[in-house]
Amino acid sequence: MTDLPYPIEPLDLAAPLDRHRATVLKEWIDWNGHMNVGYYIVAFDKATDTFCNQFGVGWEYTHRKIGMTFVLEAHATYDREVKEGDPLRITTQILDHDAKRVHCIHAMYHADEGFLAATNELILMNIDFASRRGAPWPAETMRRLDTLAPIHARLPKPPQAGRVIAIRKK
Repeated sequence: MTDLPYPIEPLDLAAPLDRHRATVLKEWIDWNGHMNVGYYIVAFDKATDTFCNQFGVGWEYTHRKIGMTFVLEAHATYDREVKEGDPLRITTQILDHDAKRVHCIHAMYHADEGFLAATNELILMNIDFASRRGAPWPAETMRRLDTLAPIHARLPKPPQAGRVIAIRKK
């Protein structure tokens, strides 16, 4: 039984979550002939939607005026270019969570060739719809986070997680 007033998909216990697929669109290509920096974030944002659906805090959650999720902080790395028509596979690993927030990292891979193209580390916060202030996750969301986070904790921490932006001195 769930405390959310709509059905939610079964919880995927994969570590990392490996549910999001996309294709690099023509309009995402810049004058360098590869995906523009902003569209990496668009692709990652769609993967965040897929991630939120696992916890019942996706479109229905906001559409029904219960709550929302806001990104509080985001860091991206760009590891290898992708081009128009390339298939993408985006995985998500939970790094930490608490009563209101989740810290996760997405990894974007070329779906056919397997190389890492980019990462996107996020801190998401649950927001009460009416007050637009941080609020505790719904009970079902918290139950699912508490179930999945220990499974993800067994994975190695990605080297891109927790990085500080700086020019490294030799």
